[in-house]
Amino acid sequence: MAWYSLFLAGLLEVVWAYYMKQSQGFTRVAPTVLTILSMFASFGLLSFSMKTLPLGTAYTVWTGIGAIGAFAVGVAFLGEQLSPLRGAAFFLILSGLFLMKLSDVR
Repeated sequence: MAWYSLFLAGLLEVVWAYYMKQSQGFTRVAPTVLTILSMFASFGLLSFSMKTLPLGTAYTVWTGIGAIGAFAVGVAFLGEQLSPLRGAAFFLILSGLFLMKLSDVR
């Protein structure tokens, strides 16, 4: 259950990052509220997953999901640049996430 919670926490990190961008410096009410709500949910699920997962694994996976998810959303929906180096960085981070998951096999 901890891994599912951690995955959902990572997805919610992408959600709050997207809405933070849409809030235009917290000047737009609806995106600001969605940012705050998704942050609380993300942190809550991260905290729940840390009850059983090691700190280093949980935090690294959470930030990694957020990083690659925010990058993908930026490219797909916000018109951000997709260069070969950024693509390579994406796959390196993704590889690191898989290695972290494999390292936690009990």
